[in-house]
Amino acid sequence: MRLTSIQEEDLVFVHEAETATGVPRATIRQWASRGKIRRFPGENRLTGLGHEYKTMYALPEVEALARTYRATPQRGLRAA
Repeated sequence: MRLTSIQEEDLVFVHEAETATGVPRATIRQWASRGKIRRFPGENRLTGLGHEYKTMYALPEVEALARTYRATPQRGLRAA
């Protein structure tokens, strides 16, 4: 999905996108690396741990993919 215009208020950090959509952070980053959604430069806001948020994502793009997202069940422990 390609949007023609992105408003500044549509840009969110990965933890905000995770909270809004329920999609794990790793999946959102994977979508970006595969070119399904776009990355935008962050505003270098500091976290509570002193790290900087450097990448933002367009929430409408994440929400569009989140509608089709299904979590893959993880394998449990195997009996010995």
